[in-house]
Amino acid sequence: MCGIVGLLCANSNRLDDRETVVRRMMRSLRHRGPDDEGCWVEDEVALGHRRLSILDLSEAGAQPMHSVCGRYVIAFNGEIYNHLEMRRDLEKVGASTTWQGHSDTETLLACIMHWDLDETLQRAKGMFALALWDRSNKQLSLARDRMGEKPLYWGWAGHALVFGSELKALRAHPDCPRDVCREALAQYLRFMYVPAPRSIHPGLYKLEPGAILTVVGAPPSTPPEEPIRPGGHHGSISIRRYWDLNAEIEAGAQNQIEDNGDAVAALGEVLGKAVQRQMISDVPLGAFLSGGVDSSAIVALMQAQSARPVQTFTIGFDEATFDESTYAAAVASHLGTAHTKVRVTDKDARDVIPHLPELYDEPFADSSQIPTHLVCRAARQHVTVALSGDGGDELFGGYNRYFWGPKIWDRFALLPHPLRKGLGKVIRSVPLSVWDAAGSKYNRLRFGSTGISKLGDKAHRLGDHLRTVRTTDDLYRSLVSEWTLEAGIMLSISKDPTSQLDDPLPENGVDDPAMLMMVQDMRSYLPDDILCKVDRAAMGVSLETRTPFLDPDVIALAARLPMAAKIRDGQGKWALRQVLYQHVPREMIERPKVGFAIPIGIWLRGPLRDWAEELLSHERLEKDGFFDPKIIRQTWAEHLSGRRDWTARIWAILMFQAWKIAQK
Repeated sequence: MCGIVGLLCANSNRLDDRETVVRRMMRSLRHRGPDDEGCWVEDEVALGHRRLSILDLSEAGAQPMHSVCGRYVIAFNGEIYNHLEMRRDLEKVGASTTWQGHSDTETLLACIMHWDLDETLQRAKGMFALALWDRSNKQLSLARDRMGEKPLYWGWAGHALVFGSELKALRAHPDCPRDVCREALAQYLRFMYVPAPRSIHPGLYKLEPGAILTVVGAPPSTPPEEPIRPGGHHGSISIRRYWDLNAEIEAGAQNQIEDNGDAVAALGEVLGKAVQRQMISDVPLGAFLSGGVDSSAIVALMQAQSARPVQTFTIGFDEATFDESTYAAAVASHLGTAHTKVRVTDKDARDVIPHLPELYDEPFADSSQIPTHLVCRAARQHVTVALSGDGGDELFGGYNRYFWGPKIWDRFALLPHPLRKGLGKVIRSVPLSVWDAAGSKYNRLRFGSTGISKLGDKAHRLGDHLRTVRTTDDLYRSLVSEWTLEAGIMLSISKDPTSQLDDPLPENGVDDPAMLMMVQDMRSYLPDDILCKVDRAAMGVSLETRTPFLDPDVIALAARLPMAAKIRDGQGKWALRQVLYQHVPREMIERPKVGFAIPIGIWLRGPLRDWAEELLSHERLEKDGFFDPKIIRQTWAEHLSGRRDWTARIWAILMFQAWKIAQK
């Protein structure tokens, strides 16, 4: 795992201190690669690399690396798990090579020499972001792995094209833009993250997963008016896909595994091989274990293939509602892992908050970023690599919205939209107190106690969905949205910017509403929220994370499973659970799904209140000119009163405000 940076000048005479600038960019990524660094400059191009040594710890793995023929130079971040197999494939086709070491970077260069970049990446099973310079054709190529495990930003700093693993590397260039892209800000408020291809700065972008960007000759001197999408171009820059999620879904739909036994057996075999591939390392390796389905399945398959106890890590919280450490300990004990539980206090978690803008570079409002960073920090004290269960929910149907979202749609889809809209208005017109009283009465009759009812909050959210939803895709967007433009919070933006969610869906394989939601999550939420969260949280402490669920063979197998093998009887991940139950008793796993969360909403009414109040002051908001202060202040007051739970909305504003201050 490493960090890469670089630049390409339109004129080799425009920037005489290219190496100085690139080394400054490299220093900003020292956390991604504390072991070594390398810089290479030639004419109009410069490449930089920070190294976290995982495979081939010798100098033979140092970067930027040159191909044997001298034509190519590469800066590579990631791991190619099947690179030894790719070496054998080269030998089979007669491409004899004298290997200098056993790094996957050297393998990539040899394969590119023989097959070209596209075919090499199609053969590769791994996570990566890379920059490849073709010295013969004066051509720069940037590429990113299929699902977006590794980040890659690119864009303009003055007249230079710059790129790097994190935005902070691009901002280290003296001419990098610092303004806020209002379209990106509008998308951030809706989704709680900035979806690719935009970044929070105008003229700087995220390369989309599964794509290759190519610059032939000198780059254009200015950015395009709209982000370049795969299949598009801007002057000498073009972007293409070497792998397409839609094609994968369509191929799976044409080759479904109908037999339940065959589905479970195939999943166990394919996932087991993916785990085996990702356990290859020349440094200490472990895994995260929450005690849930996904992480337990990964750890179970690791332990089944390991001659020694796997090192596993979890964190426990003082707040019992959010603490799953006892479940993780039970699974670890059953499997026989070497388990480490780190007890985290509320203060430990809150102490991470001031560092979030530095960790994430742009506004990011998934509050599970805090416990994720804490567990990564704990694991890094023992290992350099950790496997995780990320991707299991999106591939196998784990999120609650996949269950009750379609139920809502089934009940109300037959009603004409004007009638649904009217029903939504009626639901919204009933005061929160009335809904809450009804909820308390229901609790008293059903459970013998009232407890605290938030039926009003849920009812009003349902009313909002009914008023705006016309299609299944509308339903998905409604479920994943927080601040929408209709709320009137954004100043000077009146139209929703486009994103990957607007791309055409697969032609077949998405007839089920739940599957449509899963595809949309795989396009945007998975790479731009989940994988971004884990990458920054882990690399902030120089820890490499790996995700076996995102192995290409596992993705292809998941596409072949019918919906009944994913969601059955109101419960997700059916086939995956059957694989897990071969290693862990069912009763250890079966419990309601709990997200990796902390009580942010409670803290905002208590120990974080003064901090939040300062960031949300009317004067500050009015001076900044991004948001309508009245709407935010009203939302803040409602949250403080306890009548509404606006945790997500408030956290989004706070993370933007904190990020903006950190940039000054």
